[in-house]
Amino acid sequence: MADKVKIQLEYVINCSPKVLFNRLSSASGLAEWFADDVRVKGKKYTFVWGESEQTAEMTLHKENRLVRYSWLEDSGYFEFRITQDELTNDVSLIVIDFAEEDEKEDISDLWNTQVEDLRHVLGS
Repeated sequence: MADKVKIQLEYVINCSPKVLFNRLSSASGLAEWFADDVRVKGKKYTFVWGESEQTAEMTLHKENRLVRYSWLEDSGYFEFRITQDELTNDVSLIVIDFAEEDEKEDISDLWNTQVEDLRHVLGS
């Protein structure tokens, strides 16, 4: 298997870090934009898309700043970071994920679509 490459995408989101963090870290928030359904048992999150599901564990959690989910099936993870510009107060969502070299564009497109859904849910 080829080594996966890191993808880092940044999106400006018009809402407070607190509101955004809730959509990134709670089952109900994630189910609004990221997956069809999300079930939580302790730190284990099962994401459901149609007929398929994948389970990840929340391995990093910094209130209103950072959340990381590590997939149980492989050694990969994805991460959401929230930054706020000190001068403009713009809130940015940074998505970190990993993909095979030939899947980078597809994964980026998928995140772009997902984050559009997130913006829609947030009304931003």
